[in-house]
Amino acid sequence: MKALIVPYLVKRFLRFDKDQPFIFLSALLAFLGITLGVMVLLIAMALMNGFDKEFKKKLTIMNYPLTIIPKFYGAVNENLLIDLETKFPDLNFSPYVQSAIMARSGTKLEGGYIFGVNFEDEAKVNSVLADAIKKNQFSKFDVLIGKSLKDEFNLYTDDRLMYIFTHVEPGGLSITPKIKRFKVKGIFDSGLSAYDKAYSYTTLSSMQSMLHIPSNQYDGIHVFSNDPHADIVKIKEILPVSVTVKGWWEDNVNFFAALELEKASLFIVLMLIILIAAINIISSLLMTVMNRRSEIALLLSLGATTIEIKKVFLYLGIVIGVSGILAGIVFGMSGLWILSTFDIVSLPKDVYPTTTLPLDLSLKDFFLIVIGAFVIVIASSYYPAKKASEVDILTVLRNE
Repeated sequence: MKALIVPYLVKRFLRFDKDQPFIFLSALLAFLGITLGVMVLLIAMALMNGFDKEFKKKLTIMNYPLTIIPKFYGAVNENLLIDLETKFPDLNFSPYVQSAIMARSGTKLEGGYIFGVNFEDEAKVNSVLADAIKKNQFSKFDVLIGKSLKDEFNLYTDDRLMYIFTHVEPGGLSITPKIKRFKVKGIFDSGLSAYDKAYSYTTLSSMQSMLHIPSNQYDGIHVFSNDPHADIVKIKEILPVSVTVKGWWEDNVNFFAALELEKASLFIVLMLIILIAAINIISSLLMTVMNRRSEIALLLSLGATTIEIKKVFLYLGIVIGVSGILAGIVFGMSGLWILSTFDIVSLPKDVYPTTTLPLDLSLKDFFLIVIGAFVIVIASSYYPAKKASEVDILTVLRNE
């Protein structure tokens, strides 16, 4: 019988008390606060992970998993390309020649880069370009431009677009910039407006002709790899000292560091919602202790131990908190399902890499949220439980 006293008292103290309705109301607010905190945290972390994953996916494509670049002019050539293709048959390589340019249409100017590539090879390392060139055959001085640049200049297929190259040629007593009109042959859409506006692609022979580069010389080699972090180490081992290789992440270290910091800050701020709700648990349990002082003293005088009294109030807090956590998980998962199933929120494509909400809740974040909430619940329940076990039997029975 004595073993049943703790669960019996927990059920009794959880009931609505007409004489002290504010105690029940405070416990209800604690439950709702924890539910809301857990639900919001789950959805917020899923959104942060989703955007992080989407940005990484888009940037990996447009920055290329790996890029081989020369330290000295002429270091990247056809011999190096053949050597790499022989030693790494599982990787795809696409040599390129690039130049900084100004694109001009009417009075409008846009700065960027134009890449001279072999489109068949480039399609193997860049899925965005692969989709854009499926139905197109590119001749010399044909160009593939991004959707943002197309919209900016109001261009259409077969229109002419002027490029002003940063390379200049001497002409008499002055220097003259190289200017060439290219024929717009296709449009690509990466989902990242900055890249769609800045990057243009033409044939390798066009760029080699414009820049007077030998046909066996390149400015670099784009590399597609399913595991760039592992393959970059293998490639470095066989590259000559005149050539280096970089991964896509090396150009975006600060961006993803900022995303991680934002995610950590959001987690801490939203965890404060649960902490505030936990204060309601403390106040509810303390009011219960004050209201039940005579009953606690009577139980202690009849043989109940201080440990049992402490367990009663500790379990009370745990029941309120854990039920709130479970409800938060249910509502949070339901919210994620609704957001991922129905197109409720539409994002502007020129700002974000996707028009739908990207959701990706990792197991790590899920357990961090649940464990963090549970620790807060335990900590907030301990103090009232300790105060309940310290009730002075003689003083309470004498006065009450």
